[in-house]
Amino acid sequence: MKNDRINALVVRVTIVTFFAALAPSLLLSSLQPHHNPFYAFAQIQKNVALSLSNLIKHGASYQGSTSAPVTLIDFSDLQCHLCDRFVTATEPQINSTYVQPGKVAFIFLHLPNRGFDSFPAASAAQCTNDQGQFWQYHNLLYNNQGPIDSGWANRDNLKKFASQIPGLDMQKFNSCFDSQRQKPVVESSVALAHSLGFTQTPSFIIVKSDGSNPQKVEGPQPFPEFKFLIDKELGGP
Repeated sequence: MKNDRINALVVRVTIVTFFAALAPSLLLSSLQPHHNPFYAFAQIQKNVALSLSNLIKHGASYQGSTSAPVTLIDFSDLQCHLCDRFVTATEPQINSTYVQPGKVAFIFLHLPNRGFDSFPAASAAQCTNDQGQFWQYHNLLYNNQGPIDSGWANRDNLKKFASQIPGLDMQKFNSCFDSQRQKPVVESSVALAHSLGFTQTPSFIIVKSDGSNPQKVEGPQPFPEFKFLIDKELGGP
């Protein structure tokens, strides 16, 4: 009888342990519609590294007001075609609806994982950021995006694109780019992305600007999906 009780207890503990381990997987599965595997919403813990002031302090490129209550962080690759889809179809609506009115600050961080030319492109973009020309360069690369690693974003072409930006000091840019001065900034961005579990681009965090209540969005979702989560962070429509 005693052995039967012990065996029953072991079975109960095993079952509880099994379902406790299974629960996170079930939750993640419920967050991802089966018709689109490149899609996820999830809430994570407060992360001071995601605060707007910290991101800007460490070299992140941004648009909008530094006093905006909500931050949208875009982890992207400048060779990524899905990222280009977001830039073309969704980002302008976010910009006009939330960034320009001062409700949201938009941050771009690098996750160069699509090809060999992705990391140099990220470094080049950061070098233009030194001169306050990041967004011009960002738009120029996406507007001229070709097949991944086809040569369109090789080192020579990255310099040619930079030379097309009015007012950019090419001597300073070349010095920055050739010395890989911005490599640590890009590496830090990649490390942050990986710490959040991001391996694909584009991936996003919508977060209050102090780093609290961060929510993940993965994939080039349409504007209504972003609107729902941004309005939620702002406290309602």
